[in-house]
Amino acid sequence: MPAHFPAAVLWDMDGTLVDTEPYWMVAETELITSFGGTWTHEDGLEVVGLGLWDAAVIFQARGVDMTADAIIEWMTDRVLEQVNVAVPWRPGARELLADLKRAEIPTALVTMSVHRMAARIVDAIGFHAFDVIVGGDDVELAKPHPAPYLHAADLLGVDILDCLAIEDSVPGLAAAIASGAVTIGVPLHSPLDPGPNHTLWESLAGVTHAHLASHFAQIRTGASL
Repeated sequence: MPAHFPAAVLWDMDGTLVDTEPYWMVAETELITSFGGTWTHEDGLEVVGLGLWDAAVIFQARGVDMTADAIIEWMTDRVLEQVNVAVPWRPGARELLADLKRAEIPTALVTMSVHRMAARIVDAIGFHAFDVIVGGDDVELAKPHPAPYLHAADLLGVDILDCLAIEDSVPGLAAAIASGAVTIGVPLHSPLDPGPNHTLWESLAGVTHAHLASHFAQIRTGASL
């Protein structure tokens, strides 16, 4: 791999690879209202990107009388029911993954959804898109902690400083930045503020591995390809 290419590209899932956040909001609303609580769209935005166990504590505070593990199992099953009807791919995501595979650049999926849900999404892509999957149940510390990204780099056998990460949420962006990876934010449901430690792109539509390599080289060396 040329030195100016990232050693690996690390992807968030919900909101970055697939627009499943509305599916999660449906599940959240159904669960909380079944216990007599209320849950608004704005409430849903507040938990975008959080670890599921952190979100479960919030749901319990809204009246959900279930253990955190039971909440996560129920939520995951409900979201998967919706995924089985339609997988809402983000523009350009699968095309960029295919291009990365052709360029032989390793990839990892780094999500706070549980591993079994991530595997279901990966299976739907239609080709071997990811070398590694890190789910929320694979790590002890959730985003915004950098542990998920550091774990992905370890599994791939690469230095996190040589990786590029793509995120859509505030917690996810914070995790990627804290890990040391070159970080690109592609906002969707949650606005992302500009900052000195990341770059914001409007979309992945039309993006290729060459665009990522050029950006990576510019950040790491100050020069474009």
